[in-house]
Amino acid sequence: MSTEVMGINHDHVTAWMESNVGAVAPLTFELIAGGRSNLTYRVTDAAGKQFALRRPPTSHVLPTAHDMVREHTIISALSPLGIPVATPLGLCVDEAVNERPFYVMEFVEGAILRDRRQAEDAFALGDRFRIGANLAQTLAQLHDVDVVSAGLGDLARHDGYIERQIRRWRGQYEQMHVEGVEHGGLVESVGDQLAANIPTQQKVAVVHGDYRLDNTVLNEQGQIRAILDWEICTLGDPLADLGLLLVYWAEPADGTAALLGAAPTTADGFMTRKEVLAAYSQHTSLDVSQVGFYQAFGYWKLACILQGVFARYSAGATAGDTGSVAEFPKHIALLAETAKRTLEEA
Repeated sequence: MSTEVMGINHDHVTAWMESNVGAVAPLTFELIAGGRSNLTYRVTDAAGKQFALRRPPTSHVLPTAHDMVREHTIISALSPLGIPVATPLGLCVDEAVNERPFYVMEFVEGAILRDRRQAEDAFALGDRFRIGANLAQTLAQLHDVDVVSAGLGDLARHDGYIERQIRRWRGQYEQMHVEGVEHGGLVESVGDQLAANIPTQQKVAVVHGDYRLDNTVLNEQGQIRAILDWEICTLGDPLADLGLLLVYWAEPADGTAALLGAAPTTADGFMTRKEVLAAYSQHTSLDVSQVGFYQAFGYWKLACILQGVFARYSAGATAGDTGSVAEFPKHIALLAETAKRTLEEA
């Protein structure tokens, strides 16, 4: 394998990993497919040991969305509490090493289900139902973490989460404007509707921000070995995570099927959305009756995120990821329309 990997200063990072995480040179670096935001690399040393390395994109870096110190702090706090995360091994903030801060963690082996075929190949029909139950239970476990006792009390403000999120994602959406791509004010209009209908926040919790099946690594029994991609984690309203999980928990008849594709949860044997919601409810004291608002917020937030991905792709910041995003402008509009409809039905 070539030592030339975009986003990695091979010699400097090798030396740092030898000194700080016990890696044995020479090292090989491989960009893991799908890295259109923070970039994740599989690192293999001379002894065959594997590590995962995370760094920001190579351009279009937003300080809050691509903060490696923050991401490392979060998983370091959660790991001793039994929350399934990859064990953090080291953080480098010296930009002379690799241009941007990065951190290294254990490489967790297991199944990551990104589509229906992968789900059908990895798990027998009778084993799929329990995946949803474990995903919901694990999310409730994360939301039960005492943020102050965990050392995360200063991670973010404790109140006004949805208000802050609407401002943040709307601002990021506007920052990531791409010349010639317009949505007729739809994203902004839905943002205004959401801001006018925010439920009362019931508690402060660790909010992952992108909790979904393909951001987890599963063992052979369908239990979570590690939750991945903590880059937009913060403190706030736990039901935002639940709403987004239900957005991604696709069912065969969904109108967004063309966008989400053959999602793993469309395979036979998986829980329905209602069953996932019921499973979460069994492990929490929270009132979930207004979850429809949070689903609408999830669709809208995803539209804003896709705009950022589209802008970074257009600027060449994807470190060689050649996945096509040509349809993203259509997808952004569809998500905003779905958010509007979901909010009106909530």
